Amino acid sequence: MKEDNVVREKSYAFALRVVKLAKWLQSEKKEFVLSKQLLRSGTSVGANVEEAIGGQSERDFLSKMSIAYKEALESHYWLRLLHDSGELSDTQFNSIIQDRDELLKLTGSICKTLRKKNS
Repeated sequence: MKEDNVVREKSYAFALRVVKLAKWLQSEKKEFVLSKQLLRSGTSVGANVEEAIGGQSERDFLSKMSIAYKEALESHYWLRLLHDSGELSDTQFNSIIQDRDELLKLTGSICKTLRKKNS
């Protein structure tokens, strides 16, 4: 994978948004448990994309990209929980969930393409 690519850029931007959101939730809402879970899964998406890019084999790449996909799924769970418990407004939720949805589509598509190629 080349150095500058969409999934790398979007996963980093998502992680940055998650970091800022977690800081806000902790300082303004005094919400520490769910925000920490979101922080872990939301930043893990980009970390696994980075690891995939540096993978030593196509199998390694697919494994790390699959983990990034799963972390994006988990992030959705924590975002929904934060929204449905009243910690995030509809506007906040809808804004960040769009970014998460894009990441899910990108990582899912990459995984699907590689699996199809290797079958």
